[in-house]
Amino acid sequence: MIKESCGVFGVYGDSNASLLTYLGLYALQHRGQESAGIVTSDRGKISFYKDLGLVNEVFTDDILKNLKGDMAVGHVRYSTTGSSCVRNIQPFLAEFRGSVIALGHNGNLTNAVELHNLLEEKGAIFQSSMDSEVIVHLIAHSQEDSFEKRVTASLKKLKGAYSLVFMTKDRLIGARDPFGFRPLCLGRLGKSFILASETSALDLINAKYVRDIRPGEVVFINKKGIKSIYFSQSIKQSSCMFEYIYFARPDSNIFGRNVYRVRKALGEQLAEEVSIDADLVVPVPDSGNYAALGFAQKKNIAYEPAVIRNHYIGRTFIEPSQRMRDLKVRLKLNPAKEIIDGKRIIIVEDSIVRGTTTKARIRTLREAGAKKIHMLVSCPPIKYPCFYGIDFPTRKELIASSKSIEKIRKFLELDSLYYLSLKGMLRAMTDQKTKLCLACFNGDYAETISRRISKTSLETR
Repeated sequence: MIKESCGVFGVYGDSNASLLTYLGLYALQHRGQESAGIVTSDRGKISFYKDLGLVNEVFTDDILKNLKGDMAVGHVRYSTTGSSCVRNIQPFLAEFRGSVIALGHNGNLTNAVELHNLLEEKGAIFQSSMDSEVIVHLIAHSQEDSFEKRVTASLKKLKGAYSLVFMTKDRLIGARDPFGFRPLCLGRLGKSFILASETSALDLINAKYVRDIRPGEVVFINKKGIKSIYFSQSIKQSSCMFEYIYFARPDSNIFGRNVYRVRKALGEQLAEEVSIDADLVVPVPDSGNYAALGFAQKKNIAYEPAVIRNHYIGRTFIEPSQRMRDLKVRLKLNPAKEIIDGKRIIIVEDSIVRGTTTKARIRTLREAGAKKIHMLVSCPPIKYPCFYGIDFPTRKELIASSKSIEKIRKFLELDSLYYLSLKGMLRAMTDQKTKLCLACFNGDYAETISRRISKTSLETR
């Protein structure tokens, strides 16, 4: 069970900014289902609304009508530590020096505790337990003589992953960390500018994709247009492979490639590495669908989406309570018994983290009458935790860090289990233009990771 990255969205120069942001967040709902928020600016007058829940639960027509202005920032969120609470819902809003900043953050700052302590020593008073608030305080305490310089100087002090969309009373700003861990793109809708975590959010509002915000770049958007500044260009790019495997919508293009095509290519590569006699290839919805399709077509085995997803149940990992996640497994996915009964089936999963949810799924397939159950995983074993905004737990909780593939197979009660090899995964990504972060597979982190990070009391995005 994997938690999502958050989703960020911003609009500059459209009188329907709040509605467009609502739709954009709707398209990004898969990236976080705990809370949602929107902040707008109407000629400098700031309005906001945020609450726990899904986008369509948080915002009503009346609320959106009251969020007036031609500029907006929105955010959908999950928390990785601590409890969910209203004070931690983004966008984070703060006033200083007679101005206002509303900030939405996707990622995780690896030096957040260090910066938090330094800022507190300087007199900063924190309103939340979010690492994102550190960014606002850095800007507020900067001694640079212009807002642009204060922003760039502050970004240089950050370590880790961050794709940011934030605004003042009269400008919209977007920024990506120098590694480019998380996606962020720029779009146009008529004369308006759009910033979004994924291109699927642009598609929903009929905006045109312009380009990605580049690693180490910050863009300032106001009535004069766009100004781009590179605050760092010396770090190698390291974009998250799991955005392709699991997080991003299949209709999005991120890091230069289409997610659907990547997932299908991973399945095709599995077909090159694995041979199994079976009657059906069955995907685990939804992110396993396209790898399963690629495998089935390559092997010429019948593709049957015989595990049915209840789309009215949220993603199981979004619930902070492990007990609630376990209860939702059977509510969320149900096998079609008449299709599976007596068949030798190949289940295709995108990943296995702890293995507990997967085991429960296998049990329901046995109960549905499956004669043989083989599992293919469209990525290598996850052996190392992530410090860049993915809720992979500590290494001792990752099943592949302590168990061999054979022991995992026995634990899951499978007839066979195969993972895509690391070399095979990279072979499937041969036309990938950007370098990828593979740390959760091989422990090769883009930057030196302090042991203190895993003990941080700050919540991440």
